Amino acid sequence: MPIVIDILLNKVHQLQTFRELLEERALHRPHDLAYAFLVGTTPTNQWSYAELNRQAARVGRQLKALDAGGARALLVYPPGGDFLSSFLACLCRNVVAIPVPAPEAWNLRRSIPRLRAIAEDAQARIVLTTRKTEALWAGADNLSWDFKKIPWVTTDNCIDQSSHDLGDELIDPDLPAYLQYTSGSTSAPSGVAVSHRNLMHHLKVLHYTCGYGRGATVTWMPHFHDYGLVQGLLQPLYSGDPCYFMSPLSFLKRPSNWLAAITNYRATHSQGPNFAYSHCLRRIRDDELSALDLTSWNSAGNAAEPINPQVIDDFAGRFKAAGFRRESFAPAYGLAEATLLVSSTQGCSGPEILELDADALWRGQVTVSSRPAGNTRRLVSCGQLVRETRVSIVHPETRAKCSENEVGEIWVSSKSVAAGYWNDQPRTTAIFGAHLIDGSGPWLRTGDLGFLRDGHLFVCGRLKDLIIIRGSNYAPQDIEWAAQRSHPLVEFGEGAAFSLTVDDEERLAIFQELNGKEFPPGISPIDVAVNIRESIALEFEIRAYAVILAKRGTTPKTSSGKIQRGTCRMGLLNGSLARLFILSEGPLPKVDNNAPV
Repeated sequence: MPIVIDILLNKVHQLQTFRELLEERALHRPHDLAYAFLVGTTPTNQWSYAELNRQAARVGRQLKALDAGGARALLVYPPGGDFLSSFLACLCRNVVAIPVPAPEAWNLRRSIPRLRAIAEDAQARIVLTTRKTEALWAGADNLSWDFKKIPWVTTDNCIDQSSHDLGDELIDPDLPAYLQYTSGSTSAPSGVAVSHRNLMHHLKVLHYTCGYGRGATVTWMPHFHDYGLVQGLLQPLYSGDPCYFMSPLSFLKRPSNWLAAITNYRATHSQGPNFAYSHCLRRIRDDELSALDLTSWNSAGNAAEPINPQVIDDFAGRFKAAGFRRESFAPAYGLAEATLLVSSTQGCSGPEILELDADALWRGQVTVSSRPAGNTRRLVSCGQLVRETRVSIVHPETRAKCSENEVGEIWVSSKSVAAGYWNDQPRTTAIFGAHLIDGSGPWLRTGDLGFLRDGHLFVCGRLKDLIIIRGSNYAPQDIEWAAQRSHPLVEFGEGAAFSLTVDDEERLAIFQELNGKEFPPGISPIDVAVNIRESIALEFEIRAYAVILAKRGTTPKTSSGKIQRGTCRMGLLNGSLARLFILSEGPLPKVDNNAPV
């Protein structure tokens, strides 16, 4: 059997489109499990490769009837098989898919402006969705968007037939397969145009880099996020591994569902951002832990946000009793502009953590600390570069390569790098068409700061998020982590650090959520705020001008859960962000709603 699988995989690696891939899977492995959607840990729907082919063909016939070839289609779906069949149908019928989150009744007014902006930027011609989602929108008033100007197609209404015809439209591998709209954590959302060739090449690269092909995947990551879409859902299909997926809400409400699914289905691959592992530490009870068996988990991906070494240490320590191996951790680095991953920890080598001189690092120098008790910063390696990927560490202003032990902007070159942003040539030229001072290029400018050491990529922060106070650079996530270790009432992973301009001087502000709805007896808000300020002062030798405490669920985030520090700053200054208490050395600056973030 392994020999047959290897022969089929060799053939798959030669394919150029997902239509060819689906046809190949349905022909040679029609009855093998492709996907199972879990409610809790129980499968409620399952699709073999043959059934997946049939469902994609069903939606594809509707797209053909609409003469949608070449058009952009907004995919507005809750988690589940309806999204999968429509996404694959778009790829097969030469329709450019645009995955977006489905709004819920409680957040319509918050989500509609973003969906409207995406639809207008992409010039979407149709919307694919379910009957339930369409009814929700149709019954809502004053949405500030006449979405019915665009034809809506409810794909769960499509006529079901036994045909497996995926179409015969000519597909140019270099044209967009889908638009991945970035989360907007530091800027307005932009549609990355990922081509069929980008996608197929990247899945081939990840197949080898991350050890797919003889295992199973469990995922809860959102399908409209590049991490959830590419590695969570599409990679298993490419590699021929069964995929068990659940709603992100199922994980958030009960994180043990994630690890129990890994246990039940002997998953080898599963991923999540840093907060997911922290969520498990805080919310999984000892009695739930005793029922877990994580010995099959060979690749625990950790990417999409800064990786906290303490979370890695704590997770590996607590879940060792359930068979989790520290060397299974696979920290990675990626971005939608490169389809997904640029680097990943490979071959079960486990996470490498450097103890660096923090003062030197803030000056842009990489110096391994010789003072364990001194001012240090621990950084987690994001692994080695994935196959056929090159990285340069570059001075962002001069465009010259940094020396070996200097921090600079991460520039990337790979066949997985997309052609650019949809309908935005100036920004495409600036971000995707960068050249070094010696004229070599083009390179993708990531906007992330980092360095290479012994073949490993380390990420320090973002250019736009950097806090610069009195000439020193500070990564906001480092300050946030210090604040979140300062007091038991502080909620981990739920806060933002940013700078304020006060009397023409940059000052530090911390917005921090609490883990309860109110203060317990005997503890005053000022005690918590002072603890936060003192913890930051001790670790970084800077004084926070303002510490703002808020209820849970207040911190602005993108649809994929990333902290929006700029939005948080603006909401604080224009008064739109709710807060419980402010400890400040003076008045906060005032801005209006139209001021730049």
